[in-house]
Amino acid sequence: MIKTSLIASLMTLPSPDGAELRALPECVEWLEVRADLIGEVTAEWLRDRFSGRLSFALRSREEGGRCEVSLVDRHQRLRAVASSYDRVELEGARDLSPALLAEIPAEKRCVSWHGSARDLSHLQARFAELSAVPAAIYKLNTRTTSLAEEFVPLLLLQSLDRKDTIAYADGPLGFWNRLAAVQLGAPAVFGLVSNNPETPREPSINKLIEDYGLPEVRSIKEFYAIIGNPVFHSLSPRLHNASYHATNYPALFVPLHVADFEEFWHDVVCAKVFDSLGFPLQGMTVASPHKEAALLKAKLVSPMAQQAESANILVRNNGWWNADTTDPQVVYMANRERSFQIDHKRAAVIGCGGAGRAIAAALVQSGAGVTLVNRGAERGQHAAELLGLPYLPLPEFDADGYDIVVNATPVGRDTDEVPFNVESLGDHVLVIDLVYGSRPTSLVGSTLARDQTVIDGRDVLLTQVLQQFRMMTGHEMSSDLALKALGRRTGAPYTAGPAPAGKQ
Repeated sequence: MIKTSLIASLMTLPSPDGAELRALPECVEWLEVRADLIGEVTAEWLRDRFSGRLSFALRSREEGGRCEVSLVDRHQRLRAVASSYDRVELEGARDLSPALLAEIPAEKRCVSWHGSARDLSHLQARFAELSAVPAAIYKLNTRTTSLAEEFVPLLLLQSLDRKDTIAYADGPLGFWNRLAAVQLGAPAVFGLVSNNPETPREPSINKLIEDYGLPEVRSIKEFYAIIGNPVFHSLSPRLHNASYHATNYPALFVPLHVADFEEFWHDVVCAKVFDSLGFPLQGMTVASPHKEAALLKAKLVSPMAQQAESANILVRNNGWWNADTTDPQVVYMANRERSFQIDHKRAAVIGCGGAGRAIAAALVQSGAGVTLVNRGAERGQHAAELLGLPYLPLPEFDADGYDIVVNATPVGRDTDEVPFNVESLGDHVLVIDLVYGSRPTSLVGSTLARDQTVIDGRDVLLTQVLQQFRMMTGHEMSSDLALKALGRRTGAPYTAGPAPAGKQ
């Protein structure tokens, strides 16, 4: 079994008792102390709270850190910690003086560079400069502004075929790059000591473990992704990767923050840059706001996706991309697993984006009378014309009298907001909330408190992921495994249903 080293980065001051350090899993081998961000913390204090090895980093302002001391003071601080820390990061542009190198042995050195790299030859030149100095590890971290630049450090690793070099990009697509780097020989991966909602592009150590199975590294042959904006809150990577591991399927599922779909499609998908790494991109689940744009790129489109003008999954098949939507699965699940009769029921769908339109179409297909509700009139009226359904502006909506109410808006994720007045819900209503976050939404909490039936965002996620996994891989995902990954009771009767437009 191949394993990578997990390096937990301490980028904020630890609590007085160091509880977050004590809570780090045993598989975390290194603690990186970003002294430029948190100041000096003695190695003795850290070792009392962390059993692994310690790495000291004093990132300069020139390389993206906050250290602005003189070179003399900087070198003095690096000398001072060399005897008590197991590794000291030395910046290639300012820390490779013979005097400093004489006091920090090669086995303790991490020689680094942080900056912009235009292309592979530029980064190879940087690496040649760094690797001329003996060190235990070399690290090149690129700051990118274009999607194509994100692949440069990975191409470097591919060309080097070494086990002492970490190279990855901090770019627009997010932290996927450091996961791919491990597949190409990088001996370690960095993650935050604890979650920081202010920096969602920076994964925590626990996220790397729970969602990607690290430190174990399984060889892969394919990439899959969820694309959207926002996307880093998604639990899809956890479910897909757990299933890859359980079925020994050679793939990796990552989140990609896509701000501009057209740019992503041109510079990444059409350019086949994943193929150049040896890991072709074979499928994507598509989140807001790209569901309409994704539909237009497919050669084959399912009838439901066509009707809703929305696709939330793209599957590569013989070089072409096929589009479908699994958003309606929650309707079929409500009828099949929850025994909730849809036929002849009165339903309201709040939110007329791609998911709302697809769910509304599925409700109609199942025999319900549907009213569309939306805050913005333009989108609401377009959905009404597209599906031939009545539309109400959100301020005019009253839930009284509806048997089914669907929240297909993002309202409620990790906030106390609700999309409508829940007090108007009837006693026997079914509430379907597509939103999930770190805690149940206020809509879900209020519905449960009133003893009403609810299908929450994680239920919705599960029904979709079971279907998407089958469509993308041709294999079944264990519902018990998925429930366990979500921290829920196993044994629930979820099934994926048919796979109309993916791999068969």
